[in-house]
Amino acid sequence: MKMTMKELCLFGAALAVFAGTALAQDLPKTSLKVVGAWGNLSQYKNFEQPFWTKTVHEKSGGAITAEITPFNEMGLKGAEIFRLMRLGVIDFGSTVLGYVSTDDARNEAIDLAGLAPDIGTARRISDAYKPVYDKFYRERFGIQVLGIWPYPAQVIFCNGEIRGLSDLKGKKVRTGNRTLAEFVEALGGTGVTLSFSEVVPALQNKVVDCAITGSLSGNAARWYEVATHIYALPVGWSQVMHAVNLKTWDKLNPKVRDFLKAEIAKLEDDIWKAADAETQDGFDCNVGKASCKSGTKAKMTMVPVNDADRALLKKVLNETVVPKWAARCSGDCVPAWNASVGKILGITAKAK
Repeated sequence: MKMTMKELCLFGAALAVFAGTALAQDLPKTSLKVVGAWGNLSQYKNFEQPFWTKTVHEKSGGAITAEITPFNEMGLKGAEIFRLMRLGVIDFGSTVLGYVSTDDARNEAIDLAGLAPDIGTARRISDAYKPVYDKFYRERFGIQVLGIWPYPAQVIFCNGEIRGLSDLKGKKVRTGNRTLAEFVEALGGTGVTLSFSEVVPALQNKVVDCAITGSLSGNAARWYEVATHIYALPVGWSQVMHAVNLKTWDKLNPKVRDFLKAEIAKLEDDIWKAADAETQDGFDCNVGKASCKSGTKAKMTMVPVNDADRALLKKVLNETVVPKWAARCSGDCVPAWNASVGKILGITAKAK
């Protein structure tokens, strides 16, 4: 009997549902505990939390259940996550790579200040360097890398007027990681290390003049209440690494591991796409445009990017940021970077 096109489509859909159901029935009952990134930001609310509490449960046919808690609700600041995973205290966990840069300079490798001026470049270099991270964390921490994804573009918020990068001279800037501090210092400013939760009072009390974070992250944290200007030049992407304790991972049924790897890969893609849209939405919300979707409409002043600042950013990257990073990244670190990230960008890292 010959089927119509509509019948063929329905038959195909039925087969897909059947295959998914069959796969889910093959999965053993499994309970997981996960530590997520910042719970007050959209990445956790819109992606991490629903993925672990809803998507995994539904797509596994109820076989896999998970509990997730953001690290800030556990009284942690983010730098402790991979150390606790090495000890087996945390099974699955996420944190910003910049937060663990003091543990090893490799953690800065994909997010050196000014390295990726657009999200397409950021994704390419993150994917290229992921095998390097996986090898390093397996050998040193007993951790397997499952995904790397960004926050919206890291941009500069200031409590006072700025017109470009040169205006950072003489200013105290919250940077969040060492490479951004070196970038600020190359421009004549002073990098100040503060956790994300400390920034609002610091800006309010003039402990710092400016601070760097994601365009939408800053809006969610209400930075617009203590900052007047936002500069639309991405200086980083604050990538998050999601990983699992290797002993925990190896104990899971192989079918569960395959299921999780496939689903986390989809989550990774979804977050990259969202980060691009959220970058623009962050700008729109901070300046109060009608197109603001997921944030709060504020009244900040947007500082436009000019070609001179793009050139200055590239100069600082090549002459200061990359050489200083290369000088503190020992062993096979620099050759591995040159063979992956450097190859994509046409940059050869050499110690200054």
